Amino acid sequence: MKASVLEIRERFDNDVERFSNLGTGQIATQDAALVMELIAASASRVTPDARRLLDLGCGAGNFSLKLAQVFALDRVTLVDLSANMLDRAMERLASLGVETRAMQCDIRDLDLEHSSQDVIVAAAVLHHLRAEVEWAAVFRQLFAALRTGGSLWIWDLVMHDIPGVQAEMWERYGAYLAGLKGNEYRDKVLAYVEYEDSPRSVAFQLHHLRAAGFQADVIHKNGCFAAIAAFKAGTDQLSPQAPSC
Repeated sequence: MKASVLEIRERFDNDVERFSNLGTGQIATQDAALVMELIAASASRVTPDARRLLDLGCGAGNFSLKLAQVFALDRVTLVDLSANMLDRAMERLASLGVETRAMQCDIRDLDLEHSSQDVIVAAAVLHHLRAEVEWAAVFRQLFAALRTGGSLWIWDLVMHDIPGVQAEMWERYGAYLAGLKGNEYRDKVLAYVEYEDSPRSVAFQLHHLRAAGFQADVIHKNGCFAAIAAFKAGTDQLSPQAPSC
């Protein structure tokens, strides 16, 4: 049995402070601060004229604040299960002087207008999806919601399809957590990951992103965490295909 949406929402309602540091990001995710910088810098090159940002699983707003440093945003849409997270994100983004709206809902229940977004970021949220059909449906909707030239940026916990690799990466992640705050903290984090999360491999996500229509690539990986860039190209922006054997 995995955690229900209600249980996940309640945990995040009570954990706002841990997600409210722009300098470090969420430290239980390896390379959090580096990846925020990397995604912001890469997004500014891939979709340089972005004005509309959709932040899925926004938490306390770290990624929106980071992307606001590189884009002249007109509109930010925040989506999260937790009302407390949304309140903190709205509070932190108030100084930006841009139109900001909050949507408290599950990403599986979103109904997004076609071509309404320039950039979408999904940080530590997609691992809450369960069935493969849910992943495929969410990627199709995000592709439709982006305008041509728009981009999707994913940062998340991932699994590995080869069991031995998964065992090694999981052991290393446990050692990382223990090094941060001790064995009790390690056990706590690994327990709620086991109960709440359903991460999928990088290969799985790339497959479904490409099936939805995206050009997709890995831009960073460290152990059990990976960042993926996905681009909605027009016909004049498609990269040439490699010759087949």
